[in-house]
Amino acid sequence: MTQTPILLALDEGTTNAKAVCLTRDGQMLAKGSHALQVTHPQPAWSEQEAGAILEGIQSAIQQALDAAGPCDIAGIGVSNQRESILLWERATGTPLSPVVIWQCRRSLEICKRLVADGHTEVLQRKTGLPVDPLFPAAKIQWLLHQIPEAHSRAQNGELCCGTIDTWLVWNLTGGQQFVTDVSNASRTQLFNLQEQDWDEELLALFDIPRACLPAIQPSSALRGETRGFSGLPDGIPILSQVGDSHASLYGQGGFLPGMIKASYGTGSSLMTPVAQVSGEDYRLARTVAWDDGQLTYALEGNITHTGAAVGFMARILGKDVEELAQLAAEQEGNDGAYFVPALSGLGAPHWKAEATGLITGLTDHVTPATLARAALESMAYQVADVYYLMEELSGTSLDAVLVDGGATHNAWLMQFQANLLQRPLIRNETAEVSAIGAGYLAGKALGWWPSRDDLAHLQRRTQTIEPNLPPGALDAHYEGWKKAVSRTLFDA
Repeated sequence: MTQTPILLALDEGTTNAKAVCLTRDGQMLAKGSHALQVTHPQPAWSEQEAGAILEGIQSAIQQALDAAGPCDIAGIGVSNQRESILLWERATGTPLSPVVIWQCRRSLEICKRLVADGHTEVLQRKTGLPVDPLFPAAKIQWLLHQIPEAHSRAQNGELCCGTIDTWLVWNLTGGQQFVTDVSNASRTQLFNLQEQDWDEELLALFDIPRACLPAIQPSSALRGETRGFSGLPDGIPILSQVGDSHASLYGQGGFLPGMIKASYGTGSSLMTPVAQVSGEDYRLARTVAWDDGQLTYALEGNITHTGAAVGFMARILGKDVEELAQLAAEQEGNDGAYFVPALSGLGAPHWKAEATGLITGLTDHVTPATLARAALESMAYQVADVYYLMEELSGTSLDAVLVDGGATHNAWLMQFQANLLQRPLIRNETAEVSAIGAGYLAGKALGWWPSRDDLAHLQRRTQTIEPNLPPGALDAHYEGWKKAVSRTLFDA
């Protein structure tokens, strides 16, 4: 009996580990998912357990393969939550730290010192990134100086420090491959965008030994084979690594300047490809989008709390997220109430790590439904803040927005977003678009889809949401939002 050839695409996100089986025509044959937990041991600290991430991926793989039936795994692609970091022993693979995830602000004081000591310009110029606890370099410094003997062991090559893609590939290959890709490396604040390598000056600035960092590879290329990983046979080639935001843009076919995507998850990311990354305005990050045989750069705006903001408000109101969404949809207007979800600082375009959350405009007319609507509106307003700036800095008209992520299935929110931006939204109906992007990159390395034109012609299930309010109808609402944000920034 002939077995169906598939690509196994893995996407390890903040709240779920996913696995997808892709056929040669780019379609999803089967999928699996496993929920993950985030803990907050101190205010503004966020972490996960490295072992739980592996267990989650193994569970998702088993679900997907069981659902797919007899198949031949031709290769594996990996997509991951970015800017999350951990340390482990090279000899044993034993984690020495929790996974300090992208939301965590424990390295805030290190970032403040960097700014006070005048290092902002060199960091932005070399890495394309603002100085913020989001990025791993300060987290790595914190870990190396908090864990006993970690720094000296890292210098001696005894420790590995990696993002989640590196941790997964290390375990998939039985500890044989310690590698990352250019998209994940470009998010660390240790990677020189022009030289495409770890930067010696930045390593010295953060006091991080190069010996503990992985080798950097293209996003689409062979980087080893499976070995001793539970649930998978040995010898399957691992063909891609890519950050989840980059993967979702790739999975949507957003290869060219003028295309923009917005991913709605725990946080949100807007990204658009650009021809070059020069410029002096760092309210948006400059980053490597991917290297699939052709290095592509991007502008990106990272929003720290979108889905997490809705989850926070649901807890405050004693509702679940679905109840909150229903309340918001039934509410006529926001009654002048705004929720600025700076629950662990504000990301793009403000980059105020010390900012705290704010609800403003409260009157005796405000109800739980008003606050529910304010929470959902905050997602759309934050996306708009980044979108307008991205259009300005890219110098390109961004005429439609590719959207993906769980919140895009909220019809009310998507219509509000389309009306606010006065742009059509092209919603990908597949929740696993980041995994699909990693699969595309793996398939490109395998020769299934040799060119981007081949990928562009793959069938995708999408829905277009057009604005149904006239231009300017929401201008007063948006001005109210900007006023609320200004109060948050003033307090910070």
